[in-house]
Amino acid sequence: QVQLVESGGGLVQAGGSLKLSCATSGIIVSRPIMGWYRQAPGKQREMVAIIFSAGSTNYGGSEEGRFTISRDNAKKMVYLQMNRLKPEDTAVYYCQVVIGVDTYWGQGTQVTVSS
Repeated sequence: QVQLVESGGGLVQAGGSLKLSCATSGIIVSRPIMGWYRQAPGKQREMVAIIFSAGSTNYGGSEEGRFTISRDNAKKMVYLQMNRLKPEDTAVYYCQVVIGVDTYWGQGTQVTVSS
C-alpha cells in the first residue's frame, strides 16, 4: 500500500523559507512522477511543481524561481524548497505520486505565511 507523509510545514514570516519533505512507502517503481500541489481556503487545488523520473521539472506559475522541487531516488522522497515566501503562498501543501494510471496523495501539511 502506497503511503505519503508530508512534513516541514509551519508558520513563517513573509520573505522567509521553508522546506517541505514527503516520505513515501510501498512504492515499487524506482522513479515515479512526484509533485507538490497546494490548496488555499476557498480555492481549487493547484499544481506547484512536478519532477519527472529523469529529473526534469515543471512549475505551476509564479513559484518558479522561488520554489525548487527535488527528489532523492534512493530514499524515494521528494522535497520542496520554498524561498521568499509570500502571504499568498498560504495553503495546505500536498505531496503527489503518479505510478502509471494511479495517483496517490499525502494528507497535506499547512504552510502559513504572515505579512
